[in-house]
Amino acid sequence: MSPGHRKAGPPQWAPVAVSYLTFILIGVSTGVTGVLLPAQMHDYGVAEGTIGLTFFAFSAGFLLAGATAGALVHRLDIRASLAVGGGAFVLAGLLIALRPPFAVLLAVQVVSGYGTGVLEAVLNVFLARRPNATTLLNRLHAFFGVGALIAPPLATWMLGFTTWPVVWLVLAVTAIPLAAAFQLTLPARVPGGEPAAPADGGGPRPGEKGGGLLAAAARRPAVLLGSVFLAVYVGVELSVGNWAFTFLTREREISELAAGSIVSGYWLGLTAGRFVISPIAARLGLTAIGMSFACMFGVTAAALLTWLVPGTVAAAASLALFGFFLGPLFPTTMAVAPRLAPPELAPTTIGLLNGVSVIGGALFPWLAGALTEDIGTWTLPPYALALAVLQLLVWRLVTARMAPEPLPSAAP
Repeated sequence: MSPGHRKAGPPQWAPVAVSYLTFILIGVSTGVTGVLLPAQMHDYGVAEGTIGLTFFAFSAGFLLAGATAGALVHRLDIRASLAVGGGAFVLAGLLIALRPPFAVLLAVQVVSGYGTGVLEAVLNVFLARRPNATTLLNRLHAFFGVGALIAPPLATWMLGFTTWPVVWLVLAVTAIPLAAAFQLTLPARVPGGEPAAPADGGGPRPGEKGGGLLAAAARRPAVLLGSVFLAVYVGVELSVGNWAFTFLTREREISELAAGSIVSGYWLGLTAGRFVISPIAARLGLTAIGMSFACMFGVTAAALLTWLVPGTVAAAASLALFGFFLGPLFPTTMAVAPRLAPPELAPTTIGLLNGVSVIGGALFPWLAGALTEDIGTWTLPPYALALAVLQLLVWRLVTARMAPEPLPSAAP
């Protein structure tokens, strides 16, 4: 980092710090959900199946955000796109805080999913175009894990003296200064040189106009395979995260207290892996692609360990390792996403990958639950192993279609 030239604007670390703080908030908003569900079911007088509709509504908004984030960045700019996402997040939080009727709550969840999805996609775009993107994005998603880790005790503490809508009011109010900080610290244009809306005198290029950006990105095999990869990734992450407690208590007959601690260790491993693996890989001279393959072999080995080695200590170690090696895969994929398509399609590609990932987060955990119900809880480790192997196969196909890694610029 050259100490030579200073600019009159905000310091260079400021937009990165705001991005990290935003992902902590997104992690908290995701992590409080499980704690608030019982209070919401009691308040609305609905059962698990009905309250589960909120997940699908949120996922619909998140998927819509992935489909439109690239066009937002191209038609507007980074700051304006984040204003849209932050505004949707704040609006949804304030509406939820009013404790609306259940049908309105479902509609608001779509807005919440859209705001969250736009914030995630645009911040991924922003950091993916900066030097040292792999490390920056791993830290970004690690801070999501920090938020998700502190959310359950925070929400439990708040519910001790207030109601669940107040928790969402606090989240919405917290997001307001962050939305203002976007405008003060982040650049308007996507770093890396491409214009916000390509326009030169040549003939029309694929995806030049807003409506064609998504279609142009979706027609590229590398982008489609990358979307499949992240859908499988989120599927295995949430399948293990959601069903490990049931597996440990029923199949391994581990106490609920110990099982809860082991699952927390899984999420802690996921967060720690995002903080530490990328810097270690850089010191060892591993590329982002090489690091991803190494992590996937680690995930596969940890899945085998979980399946074959009984005992509480083995379960704790294997699941912590599973999360540790799994953690860097999502942010590293975001870091290399600009190599899946031409530069003018990079924001759309990242938005599409981010949006489609939520499909895997709904489909694969549901399938894991169906296998548990119809066959038995013992199916979780072999199921996770199968998804780990599928990740490896799809990633191999992705890397075969990826553009070469760009040469480092003159200024390191």
